[in-house]
Amino acid sequence: MNRNKLIKLLPFFLLVLLLSSCSVIGGIFKAGVWVGVIGIVIVLIIIIWLVSKATRK
Repeated sequence: MNRNKLIKLLPFFLLVLLLSSCSVIGGIFKAGVWVGVIGIVIVLIIIIWLVSKATRK
């Protein structure tokens, strides 16, 4: 490939790389949201359990 063809194709390659990375980042954030929700639920269960243990005595 000569230099002119490479320069013309460069925006296309950049677009492909950026779009695929955006979808990967979106997947990471979706997984992060669910990990956060599960973590909060677990912490709330532990707090409720500790409060119930403290009030039984």
